[in-house]
Amino acid sequence: MEPTLELTVLMPCLNEAETLAGCIGRAKGFLARTGIDGEVLVADNGSTDGSQQIALEAGARLVDVDRRGYGAALASGITAARGRFVIMGDADASYDFGALDAFVAALRSGAGLVMGNRFKGGIAPGAMPWLNRYVGNPILTFIGRLFFKAPIGDFHCGLRGFARDAIRDLNLRTTGMEFASEMVVKATLAGLPIAEVPTTLSPDGRTRRPHLRPFRDGWRHLRFLLLFSPRWLFLYPGIALLAVGLAVGIPLLTGPLHIGEVVLDLHAFLVAAMAIIVGVQSIAFALIGRRFATRYGFIPPSDSYHRLLEALSLERILLVAVLLVLVGLVALGWGLTEWAQRDFGALDPGSTMRALILAMTTLVVGLQLMMSGFMSSMINIPLYEQRVTDFPQSDDQIQRRRYGDKK
Repeated sequence: MEPTLELTVLMPCLNEAETLAGCIGRAKGFLARTGIDGEVLVADNGSTDGSQQIALEAGARLVDVDRRGYGAALASGITAARGRFVIMGDADASYDFGALDAFVAALRSGAGLVMGNRFKGGIAPGAMPWLNRYVGNPILTFIGRLFFKAPIGDFHCGLRGFARDAIRDLNLRTTGMEFASEMVVKATLAGLPIAEVPTTLSPDGRTRRPHLRPFRDGWRHLRFLLLFSPRWLFLYPGIALLAVGLAVGIPLLTGPLHIGEVVLDLHAFLVAAMAIIVGVQSIAFALIGRRFATRYGFIPPSDSYHRLLEALSLERILLVAVLLVLVGLVALGWGLTEWAQRDFGALDPGSTMRALILAMTTLVVGLQLMMSGFMSSMINIPLYEQRVTDFPQSDDQIQRRRYGDKK
């Protein structure tokens, strides 16, 4: 559906009978004051308190959304919006729908996404729980900025505006509260122009409990940010573990390591081996996860990542894996030789255990790489392979492909 208006003010709604009419009235007053050709759209998510009738009586357009969830309501509302621009906000009277001038100005200036910043605009006493204000929101905003370089100071402000078609093209998928994070992350990764304007936050006007659950919804936001960033979830921890494992393990190959009065020996060697194994597996997960996420449209393609995958072909991974397995077999032979020299009797842990730890580490890492290489290639099959049925099978099919079916 092509946009026929300039602006849609979108309000997701679930049992907001106490505050909905006031929010709609302020939004309609804003449209009348500014002369903007727009509408107020309420995406109702199954209210049982009469919110639907209140919305219609207040002059809003109503969309019924069967699938439950904050994200589901917003996604349906965005699809149904008739405005070229959409400004969304909660219908609980915490946001001022009568003061959207800065959002509209930024959208008209070319911003694809305009975020409100409550910390700059002002948070009224009692409007935001202290845990959200001083712990949850700052931490999640910091993570979002660190992981994705998003130029946002208030990652989870519910009042935001955007170009409708630009956001629809992002293929947003989540249905819960994490929809808000997905919008910012995907807009950043897609390179949309992002702006931020100060906005106020007032205590909501409801007498019931809010829908937001700080720990549950905070975890859902954090989980989404982690799953959307294989680099921070897998790659960087994997590189750190591998580097520490090699830095500690290599000097311990030949014997104990003395650092001042501290002596590192077999126990440290074993821990280093574990760090190497987990580190390599974590790096493999990062590559597989990124390939999967890119393949199925969760994360936009990256030229640098594509070049890395081209370099890490299955054949090259298998070559490295085979070399590691051979090193493991040699180390295992070293250990057996030590045992044979003692007539297969009691062993010297100092020498034999080093050989066995080296053998097990390289064998496990080699086998991990083999399996990871094949798994990554399995995920990538649809990118390169074409079904046999895609090719013409007969002269008649060839003619139809060339000239069309004229019967």
